[in-house]
Amino acid sequence: MIITISKSVIENMLIHAGPFLEKKDTSQITSHVYLNASNSSLTLKATDYEIGFLVKTENLNITQDGSITANGKKFLDIVRILKDGDINLEVKKDTLHITQGHSNFKLPTFSFNEFPEFPSYEGKARISIESHTLIESLKKITPAIDTNNPKFELNGALIDIKQDSINFASTDTRRLAVVNINNTSENELSIIIPKKAIIEIQKLFFDNIELYYDETNLIIHSEQYTFFTKLINGKFPEYSRIIPKEIANSLVLPKAIMIDSIKQITTISADLKITFLNEVITFESLSDDNIEAKTEIGHSTGFSEPFSIAINSRYLLDFLNSINSSDFTIGLNEGNLPFILSDENFKTVVMPIVI
Repeated sequence: MIITISKSVIENMLIHAGPFLEKKDTSQITSHVYLNASNSSLTLKATDYEIGFLVKTENLNITQDGSITANGKKFLDIVRILKDGDINLEVKKDTLHITQGHSNFKLPTFSFNEFPEFPSYEGKARISIESHTLIESLKKITPAIDTNNPKFELNGALIDIKQDSINFASTDTRRLAVVNINNTSENELSIIIPKKAIIEIQKLFFDNIELYYDETNLIIHSEQYTFFTKLINGKFPEYSRIIPKEIANSLVLPKAIMIDSIKQITTISADLKITFLNEVITFESLSDDNIEAKTEIGHSTGFSEPFSIAINSRYLLDFLNSINSSDFTIGLNEGNLPFILSDENFKTVVMPIVI
């Protein structure tokens, strides 16, 4: 393989490949990127077996076709210290030579034939959903995905496709986030996508995308990238049963003022108590120390008697930072029962702290 490629092009490809590389064990071929130069284009692949990334470019000159692997992190480190302009890549005796002017670097390689196979989207069943809708829905439910839960199905998010709608759901057992989208589908399907994959999907895709799936993989294809993730094999909780069917008190609250008030309390404590009075809402810190924080806002609530809930501030802020509206709705039953934060098609059910 002998190619000439702009530093900015190869650097951008390697940066995007970074999250898909094996980091701890550089003896594994999954710590390498795979490069193939043929048919006037360069293909780069990276995978840690669980998720994978493929990108192609035609912005290069190919003198000789070929394939190679090289340690992705070291490759990027070398490219970053080179000057803007063209970089020459050449394979000699199973070694990748990276040259620019008087600078010359060599990287050892593994046999490219041993690089893991990527699943193909050809012939796979397709999920019909608009890219902006997918990304915005995943962004809203990502904060509620659990991490390192022994119930591995909670370490991902559910995409629940029905004939007339798609529900996106995630839970960390203290809260449940659900986005409902009107969508027509011939097939009903439920898949669980790992949190790591969801984070990378949000970084990669903005334009038109195609989604494909089988029993083990979800594959997303766009004009620029192809991405795959292994699906989590498990049964997601019956999320619809967690959402309260009836709400005794429903209030519309101002987003910006609520965020400001909550953040004042979080300088002292992550947990806070919110009390709804007739014309005032108070915010107080919940802390074992003798330090206290308290603030209030004027707002008509309709409560004739004080009504209090205690909550981890992060749950409120995660919800409020995920919505674009200036107002949101809170649905309350009793102070020790789950309450609902709502904005259009997005709901978060929160379990309060019992005090």
